[in-house]
Amino acid sequence: MADIFDEHFRDHCGVFGIFGHPEASNLTYLGLYSLQHRGQESAGIVSTDGYSLHSHRQMGLVADIFNAEVLDKLPGSAAIGHVRYSTAGSSHLKNAQPFVVEYSRGAIAIAHNGNLTNALALRDELEAYGSIFQSTMDTEVIVHLIALSKELRLEDRIAQSLKRVQGAYSLCFLTEDKLIGARDPYGFRPLVLGKVGDGWVLASESCALDLIEAEYVREIEPGEVVVIDKKGVDSFFPFEKVEPARCVFEQIYFARPDSYIFGHNVYETRKEFGAQLARENPVEADLVIPVPDSGVPAAIGYAQEAGLPFELGLIRNHYVGRTFIEPHQSIRHFGVKIKLNALRNYLKGKRVVVVDDSLVRGTTSRKIVKMLRQAGAAEVHLRLSSPPIISPCYYGIDTPTKSELIAATHSLKEIETYITADSVAYLSVDGLAKVAGRSGYCNACFTGNYRVPIIERPTPQLRLFEV
Repeated sequence: MADIFDEHFRDHCGVFGIFGHPEASNLTYLGLYSLQHRGQESAGIVSTDGYSLHSHRQMGLVADIFNAEVLDKLPGSAAIGHVRYSTAGSSHLKNAQPFVVEYSRGAIAIAHNGNLTNALALRDELEAYGSIFQSTMDTEVIVHLIALSKELRLEDRIAQSLKRVQGAYSLCFLTEDKLIGARDPYGFRPLVLGKVGDGWVLASESCALDLIEAEYVREIEPGEVVVIDKKGVDSFFPFEKVEPARCVFEQIYFARPDSYIFGHNVYETRKEFGAQLARENPVEADLVIPVPDSGVPAAIGYAQEAGLPFELGLIRNHYVGRTFIEPHQSIRHFGVKIKLNALRNYLKGKRVVVVDDSLVRGTTSRKIVKMLRQAGAAEVHLRLSSPPIISPCYYGIDTPTKSELIAATHSLKEIETYITADSVAYLSVDGLAKVAGRSGYCNACFTGNYRVPIIERPTPQLRLFEV
């Protein structure tokens, strides 16, 4: 069930892999703990003892799934792990990853962060040739393509298979004796390489390396396939080179602020987004507050640039679970108050700038603005540290359809009226590019310019809002 008090975009997944460490499954567990923000529906770990693969997958959070008893059943010096928030494939255990299969060449496990835009067409083709699918997720298509490949080396079979898929992928593969990582030619999703002792690590974000005290080595390059085995680390680039299209929303919201991805520290980037937002959209006010926790770095940057006091005007209840159920319709009006509470003493009579990272449908922001007014705020000015979202994402992010995106269907004045704010202002596309970089990023959700062909889905892509 989705968090009914949070309308943010949801990233597809987080992946982790380790090779050459005696505590592989334990370190994978810790790595997934660090990546929990990337997916909360299910988690799994597959390990190898050099002879066979051992797997445990389950619905729920990492801390609730894995304990000492479970980890003891995942022996070996290599493992991969996955946390999932579904975009392709429904929320069922059969779609949890890592996905494990046995074929003519042995066993292989795969963990995927991203979304394949031509998965349905490939699935139809494969089923016509007799392939039988065990899940509804796009990731399984890759496994069937690998099994059909005539290449001798596994890494060549993987490369040949990935040449047929389109879209976004950062992948970890595990066999009895190899860990392989791959990133799509556009580099939509992040993937980093680290070193811990004599072992090697692959992870969606560098924060996972920090927890296990691994050394950050480098980012896996777009279009790179990395092969890690007892001989060490080798890599090659089997795909045609294209201009990168790294997801700028990783910098805006998805990645943890303490991560280092796409060559930048996420926290510093978000502060600069806020500072640029203040330069573009100043307003006379008494203080700046964030929508916690996602708006904090940008609010700090805005306050510093604007020369205004920064306060925590909203306090978040961190113990509200994703499965919170309002027991009676009669209390449904409490809404976002379950998660956030306003500090009246700091807000009463004040002109408040409230900073958040993005505006999707506007329902939560409307409740927040009303809460601030009820707490006594004289004026409420909403500032967003990203441009207006006008198009869905098809590259590994769960988003609403275009008709559900408030900026795609309403004017700024209409948005201000709906939100009940005195003003609403966004960071411009040019301002975003000035901070993040003018090339090498995908900004399709802000511009509608898709780098990889997409097929419009007949049903809403996002189940997040079906409550």
